[in-house]
Amino acid sequence: MRFNVLSIGAVFLASASAYTYERLDRNQSMLLILDQQVGLFSTVRDLEPIYFKQNLLAHAALAKAFDLPVVMTTSAETGPNGPLPREVLDMFPDAPLIQRPGQINAMDNEDVRQAIASTGRSQVIVGGILTDICTAFCALSLREAGYSVWANIEASGTSSEMVRDASNDRMKDAGVHTVSLGAIFGELMRDWRIPPAGMTALAFFDAYAPALGMLARGHRDAIKNGTLIPGEEELP
Repeated sequence: MRFNVLSIGAVFLASASAYTYERLDRNQSMLLILDQQVGLFSTVRDLEPIYFKQNLLAHAALAKAFDLPVVMTTSAETGPNGPLPREVLDMFPDAPLIQRPGQINAMDNEDVRQAIASTGRSQVIVGGILTDICTAFCALSLREAGYSVWANIEASGTSSEMVRDASNDRMKDAGVHTVSLGAIFGELMRDWRIPPAGMTALAFFDAYAPALGMLARGHRDAIKNGTLIPGEEELP
C-alpha cells in the first residue's frame, strides 16, 4: 500500500512539474478579426446583443491598446453576411481585409494564411461568428499549423449556450486557450507599471468595462473634489 501511495505521488509530482504556463506576449501576438459581420451578428443567441457588440469592439481595441498587428477577414461579404462593423473598419484603415469568396474555414484561404504568417507573430488572438464554425474551424487549423491560439470567448458568439460550450470544449481539447477579454488584457499588460502602447488601461476600461471605468472616475473625483460625509471616518 505504501508503495502504491508513493508511486501515485511521484506520478502526480512529475505531471505537475511538466506543466509550462504559456503567457501572451505583446511582442509575439497578433489579433484576428474573423467574420464578425453585421449580418451574422443577428444569429448570435448565447450573449445579449448589447453586451456582444461591446465585446466585438473591445476585441478590436485590444490591438489598438497594445499595438498588435491585425488581420481582418470576412465570408461572402457581398451577400446577407454583410461587412464588418464600420467602427472596426475605422480602427484599422490600413490593416489587411481579406474577403473570402467561399471558404468557410478562413485558414483554407491562402491570402489569410499569408497575412497571418507575414505578421511574424506566433500567438493568434481570435474572435468570430459563429463560435462553432468560423472560430473553431480556424482555431483548430491554426493549431495544426503550429500557432498558439487564444480564443476570446466573449468576442465569439453562436446559436445557443449548448453549442458554445461544446465548441469551446472542442477547441480546448486541441490546445486552444479559451479565455475572457479581461484575461487577454491582463496577459498582454502583465504589470501596471508597463502601460499599453495605444491607450491607458483605465481608458480601455472606461470604454469597454464601464464598471471599472466608473470606479476610476469616482476615485479621481474623490481625490480632486471629495470630502468625507458624516460617519465615513469611523468606518473600518
